[in-house]
Amino acid sequence: MNAFLNKLYEIFTAPILDIGENRFSIATIVSLLGLIIAAFFVSKLISEIIRRTLLSRFRINLGLQEAITVFVKYLLITLSSIIILQSAGINLASLAVIAGVLGIGIGFGLQNLASNFVSGLVLIFEQTLKIGDYIEIGDLKGTIEKISIRSTILRTNDDLYVIVPNQRFIENNTVNWSYAGHTCRIRIPVSVAYDTDLLVLTEALFKAARHEPRVLSTPPPEVLCCGFGKESLDFELLVWIDEPDANDPISSSLYFRITYEFRERGIKIPLPTRALMIQNPESIRQIISQPISNPENLATQPPANLPINVAISDNSNNPNGVNSRSLRDLLRKISYFERCTDVELFAIITRGYRRYYDISEIICYEDDSSEEFYMILSGKVEVFSEKSNQVIATLGQGDFFGEISLLTGTPRTATVRASAADTVLFVVERQQLKKLLSEYKELGEQIALKLSERQQVLISLGLLNEEELKDSQHAALAWVRDRLNNLFGINLGKNS
Repeated sequence: MNAFLNKLYEIFTAPILDIGENRFSIATIVSLLGLIIAAFFVSKLISEIIRRTLLSRFRINLGLQEAITVFVKYLLITLSSIIILQSAGINLASLAVIAGVLGIGIGFGLQNLASNFVSGLVLIFEQTLKIGDYIEIGDLKGTIEKISIRSTILRTNDDLYVIVPNQRFIENNTVNWSYAGHTCRIRIPVSVAYDTDLLVLTEALFKAARHEPRVLSTPPPEVLCCGFGKESLDFELLVWIDEPDANDPISSSLYFRITYEFRERGIKIPLPTRALMIQNPESIRQIISQPISNPENLATQPPANLPINVAISDNSNNPNGVNSRSLRDLLRKISYFERCTDVELFAIITRGYRRYYDISEIICYEDDSSEEFYMILSGKVEVFSEKSNQVIATLGQGDFFGEISLLTGTPRTATVRASAADTVLFVVERQQLKKLLSEYKELGEQIALKLSERQQVLISLGLLNEEELKDSQHAALAWVRDRLNNLFGINLGKNS
């Protein structure tokens, strides 16, 4: 037994490899490999400790933490391997030629692995893709859970984990929905019949978008006309969200809401039409002209040889009824918008949005800066003065308020609160009104003209001097134009 152990010891300690001036046995090589493997695990442990104890305290994003961790891990592995080999007496310079030859062979044999390795380094240090980002590559959509040197782990919407080689991200176009922020825009295609009232359609789409709580109010939703189809008008509803990974559920919810709004307003989605060619119309006439032997069975037993099914459609529903056009009709009742074209009304509707208030909820406060203009769609509001502690007016459906302060840039003259449950207001903000007036100069002129006619209101606010109005008939209009030009950056009356 001792002889066998001695023989085995001699085999393991006998020199079998000469590197430079050093001779290595099997035991020496195994010990070196063991040390290198131990160094690998120790380096990995140290890098994880650095990430959890040090990097997490500096509130660094997960992607940068991963990049630093990977860099530290491989740096420690490289340094520890060099130290172990040099401690064993191996001159690394003597291995340069051998490493070069092996590198060529390994490069050809492990081409894809090397490509994934380099791609992983690029992803880690470029930071175009980070842990937590919601991305789309080919048919895959999901959240990045981990980025390693060779591959990236992606968690799909179905909670499946997919291992994607890093090379795919470099070679293919990758959509990063979370890049430079977490807001993204989704598109909902809609097709309607050619005789659809476009203002009714626009109102329906915007109502569906604004009733979806996960859709952002800023930037506001948009409706685009995409073209004239063979059987329909094609539109797109564009909305912004801040939950990229909820893209599909939000789109589904919007489709449900749009369907409901279309049914409420009688908006029809056109069906494909087909032309029917009758080769023998005379036989049809003969069948139709034949006397009916038993009229009582006509409804339940139609002629078996009748080649055509006649469908009677009920067109009693009016898709463009008065109720569905309420917002447009209410806007026309406002003196500032009474002469607006349908295109201008369309622009106003797209710039505003609905806001809901409970009873006694404050809408705006006295002396606050004016940033919004309101129109009452349903319910009632109460206008009261906090200084005199008395109610000034009660406004109902179709009334509007806040336009004087918004158009003149003066503070609110009274506090307004909802006096009925479920009060609904149509709101136009200053920035949206600015865009509207810059695009439609004729609308700006109409507003300036109507506002100039309210001279007593402007005088009571201290904006106009009564003596100046006596000297010039157009002083009020000129003042209003200058005021709107300064507040909204437009050029009213410059070319008139």
